[in-house]
Amino acid sequence: MRIQYKESGLSVYEENEIGKLLSLFTNNEINLENMWYLMDYVWNEFGCDNNKLDWNKIGQFYSHPVWLLNGLFIEQDPLSMQHRYAISDWIANNPSVRKILDYGGGFGTLARLIADKKPSLLVDIYEPHPSDYSRQKISNYSQIQFISKIKDRYDALVSTDVLEHVPDPLKTFEEMISSVKNDEYLIIANNFFPIIKCHLPQTFHLRYTFNGFAKLMGLEVVGPLERSHATIFRKNSNKSVNWRVVRLLEKVSKCLFPLIEFSKPVSKPIYKFVKT
Repeated sequence: MRIQYKESGLSVYEENEIGKLLSLFTNNEINLENMWYLMDYVWNEFGCDNNKLDWNKIGQFYSHPVWLLNGLFIEQDPLSMQHRYAISDWIANNPSVRKILDYGGGFGTLARLIADKKPSLLVDIYEPHPSDYSRQKISNYSQIQFISKIKDRYDALVSTDVLEHVPDPLKTFEEMISSVKNDEYLIIANNFFPIIKCHLPQTFHLRYTFNGFAKLMGLEVVGPLERSHATIFRKNSNKSVNWRVVRLLEKVSKCLFPLIEFSKPVSKPIYKFVKT
């Protein structure tokens, strides 16, 4: 895919940085694997380490134009947009949803899709590193705003590929849950895999246990959202999270993770044999 980025409202600095990154590939064409490579390339340029977290360096990484390039890529990639169309369709077709929190949705693609499909909906984008370009893209949408603090409670929360980037995903998840009204919804897409270096290894155990923790934290697992990589949860309790239990089970999850990974090559053939 050849990314169209010039004359799109980017600053000279952003255009130059994106141009430098794209020049690493023939004819400036990239695919998803190339995009991942560029993220790791910038991560390494800042000297970031996902085992020794230096948040000054990591903050610079998340403010780099490579994330603008990622946003532009997503908006030109059919599969990435399919996921976002599915999420925005679900929200627009749910009559109980009036106000949405897009948690970590910095480029604003999903928020704009939601607003385009149902202009009466209000969307707050909680994003610690919003770019001027992203702000410009929502400037014609009076129903969308960036926020730096979560003060309201929402009818739906969306979080796509966020929790694998944070050092304490369960704590961040609790903050998400507390911002949603009772009996309302969270749409969560996670990628607890070492796809790129900014996916933190301490989160990977949750690829097997995340839904279990969601139940412990007062959510009902409604199920996968069709045509997307997200899962729908419904908040059915306003009880405080029992952190003593959650932290204990988190330790168990982390301890079991390497055993599960080690046993998979053996258990899969056995499972297939038994099923037949």
